[in-house]
Amino acid sequence: MTSDYPDADEPRLPLLTAAEARDAVGYMRLLETLDLTPRGQAADQLAADLARRLPTDVPAATG
Repeated sequence: MTSDYPDADEPRLPLLTAAEARDAVGYMRLLETLDLTPRGQAADQLAADLARRLPTDVPAATG
């Protein structure tokens, strides 16, 4: 996959924190339970792949 870098004058978004990434994976898992089609199964696989890549030594956010 190829892409261009955004222009220097365009605002850049910050990277996700580990806690935000964990939340996103959790929401993807919830959505997967509502969609039993192959797309839902693909979302579940993506969530599992992302979850394996998250650091485990960062404490979860409290709120």
